[in-house]
Amino acid sequence: MTTTWKSGGKKPSNHAPNTTISGTMLSSWSRQQKLAMIAGFAILGLLLVVSACSKQGPKPALVGVSSPASSSATPTATAPANTPTAAASPAPIKKTPRKRPANVTYSDANSGVSFLYPRKFVLASGDKAQPQLAAVSMNDVPMNFVQPGGVAVATVALPGSSYPGTDFTSAFFNVNVNRSLSEQECTHFAFVDSRNADGEPVDAEKVKIGSTDMEMTSDFSASAIKQAETQYYHSYENGACYEYVLGLGTAGYGAKDGVEPVNRDEVFAKLEKILATVKINPVETEHGAEPAIATIAAGKE
Repeated sequence: MTTTWKSGGKKPSNHAPNTTISGTMLSSWSRQQKLAMIAGFAILGLLLVVSACSKQGPKPALVGVSSPASSSATPTATAPANTPTAAASPAPIKKTPRKRPANVTYSDANSGVSFLYPRKFVLASGDKAQPQLAAVSMNDVPMNFVQPGGVAVATVALPGSSYPGTDFTSAFFNVNVNRSLSEQECTHFAFVDSRNADGEPVDAEKVKIGSTDMEMTSDFSASAIKQAETQYYHSYENGACYEYVLGLGTAGYGAKDGVEPVNRDEVFAKLEKILATVKINPVETEHGAEPAIATIAAGKE
């Protein structure tokens, strides 16, 4: 059996099912929307909670970060504090003055003579080395070689104020050298001590000064109120005769009130200390090595 549909007719059931489906879909979408909204609120609440936690959570981290910063800032803060100290430290520094030695070394290359003497004493050498005693009316203290040809090397004099209130006027240590003498002639003196009771000259005596053997004699001269005493020492080294003279001049004792005699032994002890430091170094004796001595030797010829 064949069923025939009318061309203008519509299926009566077509709209009813569509309407049902659309309602169902609308009703279903509304529930999904509700679920989505609920889920959205839930997510929003979760985000708020997470955000709140995140605001509180990084605080320890910030403290941890700020701690190195503060520690690194500490050297920066201390560095400027050190700078003024370093800059100011040189200012208060005071130089301690060096204390000069009490003794001075004299050395003469031509004669080979060297010795120590107190810094406060007065040194003269060369042409000015011929000593004088102000107590006696004489020019220079004479050399005591048996032959001419002696040359003054150096003289060291005590300050005139060394013994205030005494009759001390002057004292000195003097070195002379004579290359014209033999070793035998060096043991003799042009004049010797004549203070023997019978007026006979006193022979020179052998003495040892330090490690050096020497011949020694003395001389004394005086006026009414002035006195001069000298001691002469000879030694032969480097093919030459070396003469060392210790002199003391006094005046005023017994003629001026308040003047006491100086301790002569004390004065000569100071001079002998200088003599004990004398050293003779080897020297060349060829022509031209010692111009001053060579000139005198040529004049002698």
